[in-house]
Amino acid sequence: MGEWLRQRLPERVDVDGLLAEGRFVDDAGDRVRDDDPYRPHSFVWFHRDLRDEPVVPGRVELLHRDERLVVVDKPAFLSTIPRGRHVRESVVVRLREELDLPDLSPLHRLDRVTSGVLVLATERRWRGPYQLLFQRREAQKVYRALAPVRPGLELPTVVRNHLVKRRGTFQVEVVEGVVPNAETQVSLERRIGDLGVYRLEPLTGRTHQLRAHLHGLGIPIVDDPLYPEVLDVDVDDFARPLQLLASELAFTDPVDGSPRRFVSPRTLPLSPATPAATP
Repeated sequence: MGEWLRQRLPERVDVDGLLAEGRFVDDAGDRVRDDDPYRPHSFVWFHRDLRDEPVVPGRVELLHRDERLVVVDKPAFLSTIPRGRHVRESVVVRLREELDLPDLSPLHRLDRVTSGVLVLATERRWRGPYQLLFQRREAQKVYRALAPVRPGLELPTVVRNHLVKRRGTFQVEVVEGVVPNAETQVSLERRIGDLGVYRLEPLTGRTHQLRAHLHGLGIPIVDDPLYPEVLDVDVDDFARPLQLLASELAFTDPVDGSPRRFVSPRTLPLSPATPAATP
């Protein structure tokens, strides 16, 4: 088993050290030893060492809570789920402890750098019907973004194209001559000097869809670290939040048929939050 672990895990994982400390265990919780016989079709578990994560500034504001759902307003830079270099500093980890809901889980995706409305299920038994609702695109989403005003751009408009996110790349790619898989309605609501507040209504949910669509219109979102160019921004730099807000979310509840609508109290432009102290 030790030899298999050394071949299977990346070099940055100290397999020898973890084995010596007894930190690899099997499904039953029993210690996996270096010289144990290799066991195919089995699982091995371990807790990796976590870095000291700076506290992401801003609070997760509770918008709604009932037996089935928790709805919050998420600040920029806070991951929805534990992932990569952000484990403790995620909505799920924070709220599971704060609300004493160990099975709390998100029902849809909201990027780490995006602010706004996020819906979570309180228990596993509620995930199915609500996740199906989002998968079927039956929820109406409204985003708002701060971006330059481009003279001559006719609005409102609908952007349709085919977006592909290739592994190992930061930006999505527009593939010409292929059936569209991404669609967004874009309109200008008001102006703030040379900038505009745009209302974005996505009919699909592709990775980076809104950011790529505004970039394609020649009006990239203010403080976007990926579009039009990839910027070398430290993952713990919270100074300039992406000016993209998941502003409204509405749907018919699949359990009791009631209308649901949630609105973020935030408005654009989003201001940098006061940095929090590292615990």
